Amino acid sequence: MKKYLLIVSGIAAALLSSCTNMSSGSYHSYDLPAKKPSNPSNVRVKVSTSNQMVYVMEGQTPLLVMPVSVGTAKTPTPKGNFRIFKKDHYHRANSHGYAYNGNQSVKTYIYKKPAGWKFKGTPMPYWCEFKQHYGFHTGWMKHAPCTHGCIRMHENVAPKFYSLVRVGTPVNIATSQPEDATLGRNVPRPPDAGPLKDYPNDFYLGKGYFTKHKTPTYN
Repeated sequence: MKKYLLIVSGIAAALLSSCTNMSSGSYHSYDLPAKKPSNPSNVRVKVSTSNQMVYVMEGQTPLLVMPVSVGTAKTPTPKGNFRIFKKDHYHRANSHGYAYNGNQSVKTYIYKKPAGWKFKGTPMPYWCEFKQHYGFHTGWMKHAPCTHGCIRMHENVAPKFYSLVRVGTPVNIATSQPEDATLGRNVPRPPDAGPLKDYPNDFYLGKGYFTKHKTPTYN
């Protein structure tokens, strides 16, 4: 655990110097260390909604500690004990996404889709579902709670989480976790994505967002 904390502290210092301008480049270069488990059956996930932090643990050993974005007060992330029951790298939302007709496209809900237009759901790469309609997935991360209950992961860290968990991995979600006081203290967050320019609609309609990540490496 001490080695992991030293690695995270080093990353925090590097990111602090490179992210002061909150630029798009700083957001997209963000990354965190991860370690493969000795026994995948012993992996468990702990989520702190108040600290917006996820701890992937094997016993007392942290495999991945990552900031996330969680649900708002009106659309909270469910709390309790769950198990991941579905994984899908190329998952798309059913209710919201993009209507398109030829070269035209618009972000919308499926029930608002213009007549005659086609529809594709919002891409949610590296989907790991723990409760019906709720899952971990890649998405723009902000510093304040901002989701409809899902848990958004950074595009470069999501592939690591996806590889560390499997169907059946237990997930505990609570307001706080004991690890908040130790592992979660100095983990850097990516720049707030709120002010950043979004990708064009065509990027989401294709497969671009499903492969928008750095090649994962593990310690």
